[in-house]
Amino acid sequence: MCLLLILMFFVGMTYLDPPEEYGIAVNFGTSNVGQGNVQPKEPLAPAPEQVEEEIEEVQEEIKEEVVEESTVEEVEEVSEDVATQESEESIAIKKKEEAKKKAEEIAKQAKLQKEKIEREKQAAIAKQKAEEAEKRKKLDALIGGVSNSEGTATGGEGNDNEAGDKGKITGDPNASGYYGNGGGGGEGDYNLGGRKPLNRPKPNYICNEEGLVVVSIEVDTNGRVIKATAGVKGSTNTATCLLTQAREAALKTTWQADSNAPSKQVGTIKYRFSLSK
Repeated sequence: MCLLLILMFFVGMTYLDPPEEYGIAVNFGTSNVGQGNVQPKEPLAPAPEQVEEEIEEVQEEIKEEVVEESTVEEVEEVSEDVATQESEESIAIKKKEEAKKKAEEIAKQAKLQKEKIEREKQAAIAKQKAEEAEKRKKLDALIGGVSNSEGTATGGEGNDNEAGDKGKITGDPNASGYYGNGGGGGEGDYNLGGRKPLNRPKPNYICNEEGLVVVSIEVDTNGRVIKATAGVKGSTNTATCLLTQAREAALKTTWQADSNAPSKQVGTIKYRFSLSK
């Protein structure tokens, strides 16, 4: 072992030198450009011009970014303004159109209502004219066509301001009424608990009304009517012109005397007024 170690110490193992490198050697440096013959051992500080150029490049990049951002913001703001403006204009136009439609609808309804009222008015006038014509026709038929005849008598009588002889061809020349049947007022229906009327005056017919008028009366023991109320229950027409004449006729009526009767015996008289009888 000792001999082996000695042999290895003197003879030893053979080491080869590192292989040679191939290619182009590059000089040490810290920038893409340089000047001079002295090789620096550490990185050089950047030259002022280079620093300025780099600063300018950075500023230009920042400026471009700011311009781009501001341009984008301006475009967005303009777009928003345009959209808002268009939206407001469209809403205003829509409201205007709705108001116009509403006004047109109101005008249309008013026109239709006016036309309806006018039609109803014309229909009422036509109906009234037809009724008047029918009444004239019936009156002419009732008096035998006297209204179309030619008379020879002179003078006139009536309570109007026009010339003529007011009344009916079937009437009484001495009667003071101008309406109803030819004999004046309507016939009466008398009721006083068994007592009979001694006279029965007829009411005058002074208006163009017809119907039944019931008169409540109070009669004393001598047969005199001391109170009369016209138009009580049972009456079918309470026109003033009928009530006044019925009351006057009732007050003029006399009854049989009855000493055993109450001092105020109550009864009724019914008068029937008719235009066509």
